Amino acid sequence: MTLYIVLFTSVISVIAFSRPELMSWLQFNPYRVYHRKEFYRLVSHGLLHADWVHLFINMIVLFSFGTAVERYFMRLEAMNIMRFPVVSFLLLYVGAVAVSTLTTLIKHKNNHWYNAVGASGGVSAVIFTSIFFAPWQNLLLYAVIPIPGILFGVLYLAYSHYMSKKASDNINHDAHFIGAVYGFIFPLLIDLSLVNTFLEQLFRF
Repeated sequence: MTLYIVLFTSVISVIAFSRPELMSWLQFNPYRVYHRKEFYRLVSHGLLHADWVHLFINMIVLFSFGTAVERYFMRLEAMNIMRFPVVSFLLLYVGAVAVSTLTTLIKHKNNHWYNAVGASGGVSAVIFTSIFFAPWQNLLLYAVIPIPGILFGVLYLAYSHYMSKKASDNINHDAHFIGAVYGFIFPLLIDLSLVNTFLEQLFRF
């Protein structure tokens, strides 16, 4: 499923690079969502990216962590904890893309000029679901420095919260933060007892 999402998102993003009308139709515009009820934009913006670098980073991270999360979900299916792993993965990813926009929707619902694109909310969710199941697995900070997933998660949330308050760039840090939290609690929405799985892994050094 991860591969299909990556391929489909990449195709739409690349087409939109040269089709401004497609970009305008699919991008997240809180004003149009709130006032014109174009709710599809809560999800469709995840198919778009600002440029090639934005697209490449999001898709390579999504593929790396998405395939890992799919394996975790398959194990849950084998343990009779999860019945439909593919559906669950879609709910994780697509749900995060939508949910991660909600605070931005509230903040900018009357701002006709605010637009956002990118799958970062969904990608953040997938990363943090992976951290939930393997908190001590090393992630590569800046693609070079190994850091335990749980430590990366804490730093990531703190940084996203700080940058959201600072509001000094054009990055939607709220989406990163909310997507990450959604991804971390998503396994508990499947089965609350999975908190024991997290705690066992967390205290297994």
